[in-house]
Amino acid sequence: MKKSGIILSATALLLAIVALSATLFSKNRPVKYVYEPSPIGLQQVQLAESTWPDFTFAAEHAIKAVVHVTVMKRGQEQPYSFFDFFFGPGTPQDSRPQVGSGSGVIISKDGYIVTNNHVIEGADEVNVMLENNRSFTAEVVGTDPAADIALLKIEAEGLPFLVFGDSDALRLGQWVLAIGNPYNLTSTITAGIVSAKGRQMNQMAQRNQNSRSSSFRLESFIQTDAAVNPGNSGGALVTVDGELVGINTAIASRTGTFAGYSFAVPSSIAKKVVDDIRKYGEVRRPLLGISMLDITEDLARENNIKELKGVFIAEVSPDGSADLAGVKDNDVLFSINGVAVNSGSAVQEQINRYSPNDKVDLKILRDGKELNFSAVLKSRDDYEAAVRSEADKLPDTLPELLGATLQPIGREIREKLRIRSGLEVVSLIEGGRLQQAGVEVGFVITHINQTAVSSLEDIGNLLNRSQRRGLLIEGKYPDGSTSFFALPL
Repeated sequence: MKKSGIILSATALLLAIVALSATLFSKNRPVKYVYEPSPIGLQQVQLAESTWPDFTFAAEHAIKAVVHVTVMKRGQEQPYSFFDFFFGPGTPQDSRPQVGSGSGVIISKDGYIVTNNHVIEGADEVNVMLENNRSFTAEVVGTDPAADIALLKIEAEGLPFLVFGDSDALRLGQWVLAIGNPYNLTSTITAGIVSAKGRQMNQMAQRNQNSRSSSFRLESFIQTDAAVNPGNSGGALVTVDGELVGINTAIASRTGTFAGYSFAVPSSIAKKVVDDIRKYGEVRRPLLGISMLDITEDLARENNIKELKGVFIAEVSPDGSADLAGVKDNDVLFSINGVAVNSGSAVQEQINRYSPNDKVDLKILRDGKELNFSAVLKSRDDYEAAVRSEADKLPDTLPELLGATLQPIGREIREKLRIRSGLEVVSLIEGGRLQQAGVEVGFVITHINQTAVSSLEDIGNLLNRSQRRGLLIEGKYPDGSTSFFALPL
């Protein structure tokens, strides 16, 4: 028993010594970690101290070229009051002038300043105050509502100015500074990163001043999280090197104040607009002549597209730039002059870098094969002239145009069909447009393009409003049945 106890004690002591040795050894032994390779190719990097963001140079350099823009809109004379009929007319009083403000960026030493169109739109007087508090009355040289850019000029020399940088070279996550005059707080600087490029405005995005007079909008914004508020419009978006890469234009907010996202017109667009205004007095904007759709999974499945890249060409305008180059409906546009495009806004941005009559190379996917085309860009005026020319070929009178004789319906037909108004087809011309569409005599036209009609004048107005592109006709037959006809013109 005594011997067994000694053996057990020795065994326990030996095990304790082994466990202690293992613990001490493991503390000093280097641990080897095994990393799985990243599926997106992430790498560990060591950033030099020189790559850390230092905003001081950009801030001190750029702030001198950002100006405070104030605009005044004169009030309209107030009408005479009700009491003037009894006591004689008094002196009409002018309503108070409306005063607004924004920002601008000096881009030349002789006083050219770029700002937003919505900052100065409708202004009777525009004033500019420099960073050193010198004030000038500014002349509006030209505007481009589509890109929301305006060019001003003040009479001064030797001014500090910013040079347009390359907005294409911006990288996601890159630091940028927004400089402007929010809430009349002059020379305010905020910092953020580039959140996205080629961004289109959505319903949440609200402009500091909601006025866009042009139906065509060129939207391919730089999105940042630099704080921007009303008054920053027209100010500078600069890199840490002090290069002007954007004009701050809008915020995304439910309240009208900064809520985390802001948008700037890229310098690639702003510079083209400014150069055109200075050279021609207007912006000469080219068109490719296509209707586009972003490629979704459903669209790709329906059209047998294997990759979700490029943009889908839904329609090619007849005799347009793309049509003359050989592009067809249902093609997929991959790139323009070697630059990949994956959204309609990206296509707009690329095309609007060029001028009418410039040639661009297009890479197209058709039936699984990549094709290359060269397109000569036409101007918007060229397209509008072609539309007017086609419209001029159409007959001048409604009977000739529609190929039918129409007359307003009487009370009997109104009560029978339970309709308020309409135009009855009394006769049809052989081969006329209405006959070709399938309309028969006795049909009563009640609506055209979803608008009620009761006279020939109503139809004429609708034709002018639709620019004679086409009509959607709705009406009833004598038996009460409703029919619809599409009438291309």
